[in-house]
Amino acid sequence: MPEATAFPVVVSALWAEGRGRPDFLATGTPTLSWQVQTDVPGWLQHSYELETRVGSAVQAERRQTVHSQHQPWPAEPLGAYASAAVRVRVTGTDGSVSGFSPWLELGTGPLSPADWAAPFIAAAPAGTESESDAESDADDRGTTRFRTELTAAPGLVSAVLSATAHGIYQAVVNGQVVGDEVLTPGWTSYDDRLTFQSYDVTGLLREGANVLGATVADGWYGERFGFDGNFQQGYPGPRALSVQLRLEYADGRVHTVITDERWTASGTGPVTRAGIYPGESFDARLADAALVDPGTAFPHPLPVVVLGADVANPARLTPSFAPPVRRIEYVAVQSVTTSPSGATLLDFGQNLVGWLELSLDAPAGHAVTLRHAEVLENGELGVRPLRFAEATDHFTGDGDGRRTWSPAFTFHGFRYAEVTGWPGELCPEDIRAVVVHNDMVRTGHLQTSNPKLNQLHQNVLWGMRGNFLSLPTDCPQRDERLGWTGDIQVFAPTASYLYDVSGFLGSWLRDVDADQRRAGGVVPFVVPNPLPMTPMAAAAWGDAGTLVPDALFERYGDEAALATQYPSMRAWVDVVDDLAGPDHLWSGGFQFGDWLDPSAPPQNPAAAKTDPDIVATAYFFRSTSRLAAAAEVLGRDEDAARYSQLAEGIRAAFVAEYVTPAGRMLSDAHTAYALAIGFGLLTDPALVAKAGTRLAELVRSHGYRIGTGFVGTPLICDALCLGGQSEVAYRLLLEEGCPSWLYPVSMGATTIWERWDSILPDGSINPGEMTSFNHYALGAVADWMHRAIGGIAPAEPGSRVTLVEPVLGGDITSASASLDSGNGPVTVDWTLTGSTFALAVSVPPNTTAVVRLPGAAETEEVGSGAHEWVTDVAELVATTAPAPLGMQTSLSEIINDAEAASALQALFAELGYVIGLGWTTGGRWKSNSPLGTSLIMLPPAGVARVQQLLAELNTRP
Repeated sequence: MPEATAFPVVVSALWAEGRGRPDFLATGTPTLSWQVQTDVPGWLQHSYELETRVGSAVQAERRQTVHSQHQPWPAEPLGAYASAAVRVRVTGTDGSVSGFSPWLELGTGPLSPADWAAPFIAAAPAGTESESDAESDADDRGTTRFRTELTAAPGLVSAVLSATAHGIYQAVVNGQVVGDEVLTPGWTSYDDRLTFQSYDVTGLLREGANVLGATVADGWYGERFGFDGNFQQGYPGPRALSVQLRLEYADGRVHTVITDERWTASGTGPVTRAGIYPGESFDARLADAALVDPGTAFPHPLPVVVLGADVANPARLTPSFAPPVRRIEYVAVQSVTTSPSGATLLDFGQNLVGWLELSLDAPAGHAVTLRHAEVLENGELGVRPLRFAEATDHFTGDGDGRRTWSPAFTFHGFRYAEVTGWPGELCPEDIRAVVVHNDMVRTGHLQTSNPKLNQLHQNVLWGMRGNFLSLPTDCPQRDERLGWTGDIQVFAPTASYLYDVSGFLGSWLRDVDADQRRAGGVVPFVVPNPLPMTPMAAAAWGDAGTLVPDALFERYGDEAALATQYPSMRAWVDVVDDLAGPDHLWSGGFQFGDWLDPSAPPQNPAAAKTDPDIVATAYFFRSTSRLAAAAEVLGRDEDAARYSQLAEGIRAAFVAEYVTPAGRMLSDAHTAYALAIGFGLLTDPALVAKAGTRLAELVRSHGYRIGTGFVGTPLICDALCLGGQSEVAYRLLLEEGCPSWLYPVSMGATTIWERWDSILPDGSINPGEMTSFNHYALGAVADWMHRAIGGIAPAEPGSRVTLVEPVLGGDITSASASLDSGNGPVTVDWTLTGSTFALAVSVPPNTTAVVRLPGAAETEEVGSGAHEWVTDVAELVATTAPAPLGMQTSLSEIINDAEAASALQALFAELGYVIGLGWTTGGRWKSNSPLGTSLIMLPPAGVARVQQLLAELNTRP
């Protein structure tokens, strides 16, 4: 940036609307955000000047504000097919001034249905041209190809292609694939909202004749959704395409090509079968030049029919603003092995989502089959968890030499692939995995001194990557892959640290609002909702309508985005208010509850220890209180007062109904306490301490094995810390036995599992019919890791003020974390050497940080720049020699001594003492249970062996 080098302050980045957005704007009034770099300590913005250039005219706007994120568009709204450029310079409170940033070029395509002239077309079956016949022919799993020809005159200066489909489309110009996006237009609530994409194709057109075409597969639009083998198409009508190509010439002429009855179609082609769940089949012998060369017709052309508004309502059309789905990364084969049955297996070393790319020379008619799975069982591909999803691709060669091929209309979740029919010797270099997901901007990182925690964090990251594909799914591999609302509700805080998900989740929340309106305010279990069942209200799942927008506002501070979702937030709370009634207790009816509590049997994941009524009312309080906070932010004073009062009524009712004066919960279970403490239902510090003590006792009594499901897992470490039990939180986090966060790590997991024991200790797959190995919900603990271990948390929405407060524990001796919420990266690095704690913090310009050192009562506020502290924390890390072990030692003291507990369990296994081996599952490691009186029915010889073991342990140095 030559212009800025002479200035002490530099605008280092400028973007419009959102980081990672598509090339073409989805709005004519994009917000503007920027970052500043400077060595001036404590630099804060006083004002900014924005220049906007439209054509040759430049206008300037000056505004006095400290904010550099989500600033309003300073000029007249841009229309469709418009272009503009903006640049910004800033002035600091110290009078320092930056140079202007480079010009940011902006452009729009169509912006609304009013800008869209192209109807949807579908292929008519041979011998008919009726729309009804076209619809009746939509029960195959092949693809439909469409084509037309156009002439580009001399003087072409701009060509913008915009497209969407009922299905997944791949557009081509003269045989060249348009753009680098894949699986377009993605999945939205098609009945109300269908996105389109725009591309600059000027460079693909040539003067004279050109061919414009597309291949459309079923995608999500034509997929069959359901459970237990009962599947049906979720959306009406056949595969269809809508395209408009706008050509602009130097003399001002504009010509538009649209899909209409002049196009032709074909039901044949090289992609002979394609579906999200089944996979894709490609026969290279069926390729032709119809989409490549002008004047070349389809071998078996079909006329097209124009679909009516009852099937293809154009009012649904809206430009996409989420980061596009792209090929993100390539992963090489790590090993090639032969299974016991003789199958060739590829291991990519990482559970991922995408597809395989092959480089091969296959004879004509020779077929290669690719099957995918996440795990192996008994040395073979573990496909049972896929249920009805075939997850199988086929490639058939044409004998025309080496070629590179990969699917275009499906995706798979896999670490392993089985290859059948490979021509000749398989070289690992000829196959690679393609990682596919929305191309979001990475914003958050964490590294610790504990390698297993680092692997856990990587598993969380890869789980998010695999499930942030067009929408936030539950899992990416089996016959489901739905936008389960409960999963993203608990994971949104973690997701919004790791990546900038404002556009991705902002887009999905538009679908939440659309489906919620159709359901009378109820947020469905899955969004988009293709299921035929009437949506029912369920706590934690429906609360995605309030808590996901709340998480995004906390992370990004965008009031406009919060205002967009506010009606949805309020509608959900009002629905639950009606269900709860005047006593403010939401009870009865169906609830998922603390889904997948590890104590639940494999076939009944809702059978949790915590009463579902406790879960429901706690979430009712949480959503209502966050709605009240949103109303206050948006200046809706009457709503703020109303919902604040309602929240207080719910809190009082909850405490009266479910909490004893001694701090005991009606359900004496981990999640009950985690909810009460973590959601702030308990406000009396003494009661919080009592509840925290009881929660810690429960955690210890279960041998530090996890005791929470989807609901309690994101909250339990926070609840322990709030209850004064941070060391217990760390011990829980670092436990490696089953169930625990690190148990899957010890079993080689590279993503987060759906169940704590998706693979059992003997290596077999959990017998439940619902078992996934890439399911991010239980990885929501990473949010606590970011704040407690990394020490980074937003102290103000948008992190203009960051709270830096590392929590020591778990023998972790160092950590490095960073978060770029928009203003720039805040970084935290700390080390613990003996009792010396050293902290280094870097704060980005135009922000501040509030720092609390471990054990300190006071905080210190610092401005931008680099800061360091060194302090002695001897009182926090002091250790005492373990007391001698005896028969009067409590079981809680023994479980706190990892070596002693392990030795005792090994002795029980040797003796066959099943009662003692069940202490962990039964929660018997209690503080009020002496060892001697707990050894019921152990023969005297066994008791003597225990005493001998204790004597040996007491001789430890």
